[in-house]
Amino acid sequence: MSKTLLILFMTLATACAASAAVPSSIPASTSQESTNKAVAGRVFEEIFNQGKFQVADEIYAPDFANHGEHRDAFLAEDQAAVHAEKAACPDLRMTVNMMVAEGDLVTVVWTFKGTHTGARYYGLPATGTRIQLRGITVWRIVDGKIRDEWTSFDRLGMFIQLAAQLKWWLMSLLLAVVLLSWAVCRGIVRAAQIRSRP
Repeated sequence: MSKTLLILFMTLATACAASAAVPSSIPASTSQESTNKAVAGRVFEEIFNQGKFQVADEIYAPDFANHGEHRDAFLAEDQAAVHAEKAACPDLRMTVNMMVAEGDLVTVVWTFKGTHTGARYYGLPATGTRIQLRGITVWRIVDGKIRDEWTSFDRLGMFIQLAAQLKWWLMSLLLAVVLLSWAVCRGIVRAAQIRSRP
């Protein structure tokens, strides 16, 4: 009887120890994911919204790569693009719509809102256009540093918003070119007619 109780007690103790070990591994993963989400949140709040560009030195790895659709951009080029976006839209506001973390990956669905008052954004003069677009970014974060990025957003939608403000200016320019061409052609024809008269 005492042998049976001892075996039962050992079995229960082993089972309790095993079940207690499982939850302790879950918080470790959750802790890493929470830390990674905090790093991702800093990109939007501190770098984009507050313009604290020096934060990039703290949270991006030196060998960072933004894996674009056609080529990779490295840290200096990536941060130059961030500076250009903030210069083009000084009131830029990035909003995190959804953030999910798994392991060393953090995925963020975001909204970009800003007024295009700065010159030379994608080669365009300031338009005063209020831009709003959505995108998604996946970051790989290792040891608290962003090492890789994959981002996609509605670039065509952004250009359509900008072009909507430029269309009257472009149409006026086109009309001026057409009228000038007509005047030059008419002048050439008249000069040719005058020379051909006896």
